[in-house]
Amino acid sequence: MKKLLIALCLAVGFASPAFAADEKAPTAQQSKMGACNKEAGEKALKGDERKKFMSACLKAKGPGGMK
Repeated sequence: MKKLLIALCLAVGFASPAFAADEKAPTAQQSKMGACNKEAGEKALKGDERKKFMSACLKAKGPGGMK
């Protein structure tokens, strides 16, 4: 039982870096969405006003949206 536990701990320890390598950087669209969302939050926009802002921000050219 003790050997099984040790083997399991070692297997998990060696597998962890493999899972971290699978993570990918956000795409340009995801980055733009994050920037627009952050800006809408800073402006405290809600409801239809937020929807309109997000739509315009995501359609704007460049990575920063409507800045």
